[in-house]
Order: sequence, then structure tokens, then C-alpha cells
Amino acid sequence: MIELSNLYMFIVASLLLCIAPGPDNIYVLTQGMTKSKKAAIITTLGLCTGLIIHTGAAAFGISMIFKTSQLAFNIVKYIGAAYLLYIAYQAFKYRNEPLDLTVKASKKDLKALYIKGFFMNVLNPKVSIFFLAFLPQFVSVENGNIPMQMILLGVIFMILTIIVFSIIGIAGNLLSSKLLQKPNIIKYMNIMTSFVLVSLGLKLAFSER
Repeated sequence: MIELSNLYMFIVASLLLCIAPGPDNIYVLTQGMTKSKKAAIITTLGLCTGLIIHTGAAAFGISMIFKTSQLAFNIVKYIGAAYLLYIAYQAFKYRNEPLDLTVKASKKDLKALYIKGFFMNVLNPKVSIFFLAFLPQFVSVENGNIPMQMILLGVIFMILTIIVFSIIGIAGNLLSSKLLQKPNIIKYMNIMTSFVLVSLGLKLAFSER
């Protein structure tokens, strides 16, 4: 069973990461703005279905690392920490960048949108690296069954992503003109995200097996 303190931290961090501007939620926002609320929600479901693959891979891969090799654990740990610090730097570096909503409306049906969302997620290696870096920080060997702990965290992350991305898509459909008039919102979200990612990266770098 996951400790409640870790679970609360995980939920807060996950919500912040879901809200922070990135390729996936900007794509969902675009679907809401250029097509419909339903298109945004279907795209979200496609993207989040891909998280099932990444969760399973991270859960069973990390469980073997925990049990067998300190060296392998350290390699993954430092790569993960470096990656988290890198994307924190990217978020801060481009904090003043405006949203790019130049994607044109597509004629594909909802099924095509779902499939596209799924493959966008599954074929993005950065998502796998992120899950390997992110999920283990909230897992404890003392609580047993590491794969199940990580699968539970992955499911929670997926549910939160579905909720947040769907809200983003619907809001984009309803409030697109107002959103584009408030560039400072994006700046502050990027700064907050970079702070969270730096904290998580340092926590991972100093963690023990």
C-alpha cells in the first residue's frame, strides 16, 4: 500500500504537471478550439490510453532494478534526474513563449483522433523516460509489491490526466479568445512547473534504492 503522504504529494505533483503547457495538452486545447468539445475529449482518451503501456513498462522494469542491481538503479536514477532538470530548464527558458495554436482543423473522424492520440503518446520515448523518473519517487520498497504500487500510481495519473485535459479542451472551446489575451498565465505556469521539476529531480538524485 502506498503511504498517504506520498500519495498526496503524487496527486499534487501530477495535477501541476497535467496543467503545465506541453505538447499533449496544447494539442488537446487545439482540438477544442478548432473542432469541438467531443473531439478534445476523444483525443484525451487516446493520449491517456497510451499511458497504460508506459505504466506497465515502468512498473515491471523498475521492479527488476530495485531487486537486482545497485549500478543499474543509479544509472536510471541519474538519467531520470538529469532529464527532469532538463525539462525544468526548458519550461523556465521558454516561459515567455506564447501558445502556438496554428494547427488547422482536421476532417478526420473521432476514431481517427483517438488512434492519433494513442500513437502520439506511445511513440514518444520521452514519456517512457518521464515515467521511469517520476513514478519511483513515490514508491517504497518497505510497502511491498513495487509493480502494483507503480501501476496504481499510473492509473491515478491517467485518471487525473483525463480530467484535466478534458477540462482544458472544453475550456479551449468555450474561452479561446479570452485565453489568448492572457499570456502571463502561461508564464507563471511554466515557472511553477520548472520549480516542481527541479524539486523532483533533486529528490530523485539523492534517493536510495
